[in-house]
Amino acid sequence: MNPTVGVAVLLTVLQATQCQRINSLTACLLGQDLRLDCRYENKTNNPMTYEFSLQKDNRKRAIVSTGIIDNNYKNRANVTTYRNLLCLHLNGFKPDDEGVYFCEIRITNDYENNEKRNISVIKDKLAKCAGISLLIQNTSWLLLLLLSLPLLQAVDFVSL
Repeated sequence: MNPTVGVAVLLTVLQATQCQRINSLTACLLGQDLRLDCRYENKTNNPMTYEFSLQKDNRKRAIVSTGIIDNNYKNRANVTTYRNLLCLHLNGFKPDDEGVYFCEIRITNDYENNEKRNISVIKDKLAKCAGISLLIQNTSWLLLLLLSLPLLQAVDFVSL
């Protein structure tokens, strides 16, 4: 086998095992606030940085970059993280905030380029954010039933 081909195959395998992937980027309205959910696969223990940005009128501006908030969004934007989810909250979303939003993830010592997704956000076309449900979080029906039994017993709905 040609050594160049072997190195190329090895680098391809390393890229597939080492890199991060953004699975989805969704937007919704939570009252008058915009929420962007950036879901990703975490395949390494390497440090990760992120950036949420907005492109409008052919200009791209960072909103939040790994905890650093742009001055124009200082009192309106914050990011929460939970497992494989980055969530941007933009308070008081208005038509001026419409445009193409980007979520970008960078991994230290990653072999691939940065992972990036975008979504076009127009206020009148945004869905309302759904509440968090135990059923959405892949909780099994049996576990849900077991957790609810004491409550059902307390209201005398079920007697054992």
